[in-house]
Amino acid sequence: MTLWNGLVSVAPPQGAWTRALLQLCLLGVLESEGASYGYALLARLSAAGLDTVKPAALYPALARLAEEGMVGIRWAAGENGPGRKYYSITQQGRARLEDQRRAWGDFKATVTVLAEGRK
Repeated sequence: MTLWNGLVSVAPPQGAWTRALLQLCLLGVLESEGASYGYALLARLSAAGLDTVKPAALYPALARLAEEGMVGIRWAAGENGPGRKYYSITQQGRARLEDQRRAWGDFKATVTVLAEGRK
């Protein structure tokens, strides 16, 4: 929070929302588009409008998903460079994605009702 000319400026909430939903988004991309590597996932997220995601957030999220068994990892030769670590969704990851999609839909509906002042 910063003060400017006596007014309080608060960072927009999109960054916090993105951090909270990053794993859901990653699982969704891996399910719909297949195995991918970090840089390509960053590009895909950015193309979808999540251009605030940085490698410092992406790679720990992928590591957590791998530790939890939600994604598998395989190394493959890179094009004209070092090898790449490819991530793919597992069956366990698909089950989590389905649960999180349902939970997200319920949460989104509730927030929409409240934010729009509906009953």
